[in-house]
Amino acid sequence: MVKTEAEKISIVVICGPTGAGKTSLALSLADRFPLEIISADSRQVYRRMDIGTAKATLQEQSVVPHHMIDLIDPDQDFSVAEFIDQSRPLLEDISARNKIPCVVGGTGLYIRALLSGLADLPAASAGLRKQLLEREEEEGRGTLYSQLEEVDPESACQIHANNIIRIVRALEVFYLSGKKMSELKDEHGFAEKPYRVLKLAPDFTRPQLYSRINSRAEQMLSSGLVDEVQALVESYSFDLKALQTLGYREVVRFLKAEISQERMLEDIQKFTRQYAKRQLTWFRKEEDIIWVDSSTKSDIVVQSIDNFLL
Repeated sequence: MVKTEAEKISIVVICGPTGAGKTSLALSLADRFPLEIISADSRQVYRRMDIGTAKATLQEQSVVPHHMIDLIDPDQDFSVAEFIDQSRPLLEDISARNKIPCVVGGTGLYIRALLSGLADLPAASAGLRKQLLEREEEEGRGTLYSQLEEVDPESACQIHANNIIRIVRALEVFYLSGKKMSELKDEHGFAEKPYRVLKLAPDFTRPQLYSRINSRAEQMLSSGLVDEVQALVESYSFDLKALQTLGYREVVRFLKAEISQERMLEDIQKFTRQYAKRQLTWFRKEEDIIWVDSSTKSDIVVQSIDNFLL
C-alpha cells in the first residue's frame, strides 16, 4: 500500500562533498532537534578505519547516537544493497521512538538508493569479472578504465581511475545487459519516494572547500593516519582492498618507500580535492538540496528543519 505524505517517515539528509563539515553540522543540529545519525559513508562501515574516514569520535558518538559505522572488518565486502537492507529498519526504529533520522554522508549512491530504491542491474558474473581482471593485469594498469571511458563515459567520470572494483562492475553491467550502467540508472529514475525528505548541504566556494580539505589532510596525518594504516598492514597486508581507497593508498605508498612524506600529504590533498569535485558534480544534479553556508546562515538551516517538521 502506498503511504500518504502524513504516514511517511520524515528524514533529514545532510550531504555534500568531503571536507564540507557535514558531521559538524549534524552534531550542532542535535542540540536543538532529537536527531540520531545514520552514516551514509561507504568506508565508515569498516572497523579500525577511523582517522582516514573522518569517522565521528567516541565522544561525538556519545553525544548523538550514530548508526551504520564499525559494522564489518576491513577485509570484508559491503554493498549498497546491504546498506539499504540495514538502514531502512533503522529509519523505522528511530522514527518509532519519536526521534528524527538524520542521514549524513558523501556517498551519493548510498543516499539516493536509500531514499529511492536501487536500479535493476544484472547480477555479478564471476567468470566475466575474472576475465576483466586478467585483462587489466596483462595489458597494464588503466586498461579497463580507458575501456569504460569509451563504452560508458558518464559512469567513468563518477569513478576514480584507481577504483578497479567499481570499474569492473560498470563494465560487467555493460557486457551483461548491453546497456550502460548510467542508462539503466536513468531508466530506473529512482522514482520510488517512500519517505518525506529534507536535504541540506554545506555550501562553500571552491577555494574555501579546497582549503578545508588541505587542512583536514594535515590534521589526519598529525592525528596518526600513518600508524592507523601501519596497523592494518600488519594485521592484513598491503594488498588489503580497503587500503586502495583515498587517503589510505597514499599512505601505503609512503610505507612502501615509493613516495616521500611531503609527497604523501600533497597526493592526499590533490586526490581528495579531485574526489570532492566529482561529489559536487553528483550532488549539484540532485533535486531539492538546500545549499547553505551553515557557518553564517545557521538560522536558515534551523528554520528549514522547523518548517519541514511542522
